[in-house]
Amino acid sequence: MIRFALRCVCGHRFDSWFRDNRGFEDLSAAGCVSCPACGGSEVVKAPMAPHVTTSRAVTPISSDEATPQSRLREVLLTLRHTVEANCENVGSAFAEEARKIHYGETPARGIYGEASSDDVKSLVEEDILFSPLPWVSREDS
Repeated sequence: MIRFALRCVCGHRFDSWFRDNRGFEDLSAAGCVSCPACGGSEVVKAPMAPHVTTSRAVTPISSDEATPQSRLREVLLTLRHTVEANCENVGSAFAEEARKIHYGETPARGIYGEASSDDVKSLVEEDILFSPLPWVSREDS
């Protein structure tokens, strides 16, 4: 996973995680990356400083300083638990199931799963509504 600093055409700056650079490029081209402030989908990578790890000892962050990250993790875990409790995991069949729901071939229900960048593009082209989720790991929770 890689975190990119992003900027929309309105000038809003935000960060988002992607599997790799191609993942960002594919999702962006499909219009699936949007600004959380204005909802605009014209988003580009903003200049950012690389994160370099050294072998020197690092001073631990106090628990007060870690609170925003801890809170974000807590919120994302709550989102994950809510989705898992209320939606069906269709795994790699996500795009197929989303189509069946969209075209009325199966009853409407909440689903989640995985989709390739090609599947994402085709769902967007078919005007099938879906949303990528920030799926945080349950490890250390």
